[in-house]
Amino acid sequence: MTRLILKRLLVSLVVLWLVTLLVFVATLLLPGDPARAILGQQATPERIAALQHQLHLDEPVWQRYLSWLGGLFTGDLGTSTSTQGPVTTLLADRVSASLVLLVLAAVIATPLGLALGTWSAMRRGRAGDQVVSGISLVIAALPEFVIGVALIVLFATTVFRVLPSVTLTPPGEAVWAQPSQLVLPVLTLVLVVTPYITRMMRATMNEVLDSGYVEMARLKGMRERTVLLRHALPHAVGPVAQVVAIQLAWLAGGVVVVEFLFRYPGIGQALIDAVGKRDVAVVQAVTLLIAAVYIVVNLLADVIGILADPKLRTEAVR
Repeated sequence: MTRLILKRLLVSLVVLWLVTLLVFVATLLLPGDPARAILGQQATPERIAALQHQLHLDEPVWQRYLSWLGGLFTGDLGTSTSTQGPVTTLLADRVSASLVLLVLAAVIATPLGLALGTWSAMRRGRAGDQVVSGISLVIAALPEFVIGVALIVLFATTVFRVLPSVTLTPPGEAVWAQPSQLVLPVLTLVLVVTPYITRMMRATMNEVLDSGYVEMARLKGMRERTVLLRHALPHAVGPVAQVVAIQLAWLAGGVVVVEFLFRYPGIGQALIDAVGKRDVAVVQAVTLLIAAVYIVVNLLADVIGILADPKLRTEAVR
C-alpha cells in the first residue's frame, strides 16, 4: 500500500512540474509587452529597455524559467510589476481570504452531498428520492454565476434584502470579521458542488445496496443501520472520493468567478486584476497555486480511496 501511495505521489510531482512549464509558456503567450503596459504607450525605447532589464525580460526564456522555478523552491514568487513588491506579500491576505471561502464551502458541501445521496439511495423510487434527484439535476445544470446572481436577487436586492450583495471589507480588516458578507459566496459554492456529490453518492450507493455481500448481510439478520455503515458505505466511499476531490478541486478554480461576482478580495479577484494590469508574476503565482490545489486534492482522494475501499486495499497488499 505504501508503494502504491508513493507511486501516486511521484506522478503528482511530475504533473506539477509539467504544470509549471505550461503556466510559464502560457504567460509568455499573453499579448503585449509587460514593460510597455507598465510605462504606457508614450514611453521611450530607452525607458522600456531599462525596465525590461530590471524585470529580467531581456534574458533568454530558459534562464527566466529556471530562475522562476528556483524561486518557487525558496518561496520567492517574484516581484509584482503593479505594486513593485513581493508577490508573496501581495497574495498573503488574498490566499487566507480564499481559504476561508473554500474551507467553509467544502465543510458544508461534502457531508451534505454524502448525506443527501445516501438518504436518496435508501428511498430509491419514492417521492423523496425523486425530489432530491430532480432538484440536484436542475441546480447542476446552472453555471455558478447564474446561481450567484439568483441568490443576490433573492437575498440582497429585490426580495428579502437581508444580506450584502458584495464584500465591503475595510483596508486591514479580515473578511471573516463580518460573517454576513461570507454567506452568499459560500452558499453559491455549496449549491454548485453539492448536486454532483449527491448524484454520485446516490448512484454508487444504489449499486452497492444491490450487491451480493449487502444482500447476504441482510439475510443474516443484521440491522439496516449496521448493513449501511459496515458493508455499504466503505465500498461506496472509494469511488465517491474521486468525485468529491474533483468538485473540491473545482472550488479553487471556480472561486475566480464567484469572487469576481461578489467583489470578494481573494485570489480570484487578484488573478483578474493581474491579467488586466499585465502583472505576469501574479498571474503565474495564482495559476500555479490553483493547479497545485487540484493536484494535492486529487492525490488525497486517491489515498482515501485506497484506505477506504476494501478491494483497493487488497489489491495494494498483493
